[in-house]
Amino acid sequence: MFASVTRKLLSISLLAVVAGCNSSSPTAGLSSAATTPAAQAQSVTPVVQAFCPPIVMREETAVYQSYARGGQDNPEKLAFQASLADATRQCTANESTITINVVAQGRIVAGPAVTAGQVSLPVLVEVVDGDNVIYSQKVSFPVELPAAGTQFLFNKADVQIPNAQGGASRFTRIRLGFDLPSKR
Repeated sequence: MFASVTRKLLSISLLAVVAGCNSSSPTAGLSSAATTPAAQAQSVTPVVQAFCPPIVMREETAVYQSYARGGQDNPEKLAFQASLADATRQCTANESTITINVVAQGRIVAGPAVTAGQVSLPVLVEVVDGDNVIYSQKVSFPVELPAAGTQFLFNKADVQIPNAQGGASRFTRIRLGFDLPSKR
């Protein structure tokens, strides 16, 4: 009895496999809006972009310290200290522009003279090719500072550079750090 049931199941399975192979076109019988001529006409030709500039952070601009009024460089007057650590990026491109989404993890720690509330961190995003600055923007990034400190994620999604001659090359880098006037 068991052998009879097994043969019937095997026969039905084999019949189903053979029935699926009757078409000469692998997409025959499938109907989808994406395969209609109108949808094919609207599709965008993708641009292959093999290079997305890496992010570098210089030690001298990776830490930002803010002091209470009149307390510059006095450890007792430190309001908070912020730092940037790990960073990543994502690039998309068309024929003329590379758009870069820059994301970095940061930490802000309260100092002895802390006042809890929202603070603005002066984050500087630059794209350089050798000594040539292709893009530069200072972002006043708001962070809520609790009395003990916290982590934050910095995100700048609209960094755009040329994707042609004079734009990105293998020497192009994204520099990320704080805008420190005395360190520039």
